[in-house]
Amino acid sequence: MQSIESSALEPTRGEMAGLPLGQKIIRLLPVYGLVILTALLILLFSILLPNTFPTLLNLRSIISDKAIIALLSLAAMIPMASGRIDLTVGYGIVLWHILAISLQTMFGVPWPLAVIIVLLLGAATGFLNGLLVEVARIDSFIATLGTGTVLYALALWHTGGRQVVGVLPDGFYALNGTMVFGLPITGLYVLAIAVALWIILEYLPIGRYVYAIGANPKAAALNGIPVRRFVIGAFISSGFLTALTGVLLASKLRIGQASVGLEYLLPALVGAFLGSTTIKPGRVNVWGTMTGVIILAVGISGIQQFGGSFFVEPLFNGVTLLVAIGIAGYAQRKRGAAHRARTRTRTKAVAQSSK
Repeated sequence: MQSIESSALEPTRGEMAGLPLGQKIIRLLPVYGLVILTALLILLFSILLPNTFPTLLNLRSIISDKAIIALLSLAAMIPMASGRIDLTVGYGIVLWHILAISLQTMFGVPWPLAVIIVLLLGAATGFLNGLLVEVARIDSFIATLGTGTVLYALALWHTGGRQVVGVLPDGFYALNGTMVFGLPITGLYVLAIAVALWIILEYLPIGRYVYAIGANPKAAALNGIPVRRFVIGAFISSGFLTALTGVLLASKLRIGQASVGLEYLLPALVGAFLGSTTIKPGRVNVWGTMTGVIILAVGISGIQQFGGSFFVEPLFNGVTLLVAIGIAGYAQRKRGAAHRARTRTRTKAVAQSSK
């Protein structure tokens, strides 16, 4: 069952060709407004905090802290492109990071095999979510909330409410701890996965099919697109990427605990929803999602350096999520109004020509 609608509002070349410069700027402002706002925030904080914000140390801190959220946002974005939502990105990472550690410390599994097991379990969870949504016809919000709660319960049962600790191999630590050109390697992971998803969604038929399903699943089915197969595939991809993020979180924290992970759910969803308000407004997209994550990271980092209290981050995330959902809803309504207006214009033109 479809939970959200995906439809792009970016202007076409034909629409932009005949517009004067002022109207072009107005037309492009909703498309790149968030990108411009992000650049302005970076400039503002760099001027106000010249000794702490525009530094390599701060950049390392932002990448290290927000890479997990960026990966989870990309994982959440994949089902969103098909008009569904996956809440297990926040719940699953709790179990996966614990399991990645406990397989090695409690059962003596070599770290490469432990990683593979966690990734396969993540993909299997995504497959289960896909079956619940497409075969059992349960709304994706409800289905993934139920699955995620079960995963969280399993994490609590497995740990007994205690931390999972132990000495891990250096190779496992290196998954997150390696530096590349003076920056955490997790930033390179995010960039590589973002580029891969961008190519798949924007330039390959599979991406066009997923977006078509998100815009109108019935029309996609009538055009011969196997909706069920692609939606299940989207959930599998999301589950796999969530499990990979759990592995990286385990390598970063070096301990497993059930109290860690749920705090990533809200900012991950915020980043994905913000991604539907920029670059391609009205449709989730990779670079829009990356922009959403960056503006969250920049805003929170700047506010904290000004001495913001501990509650600033969840407050900032919550308010931004409400704003993002509001903008996305407005964009979809605008898309529908524009579509109806074009339909009426074509109908009138056909009626006049028939006379």
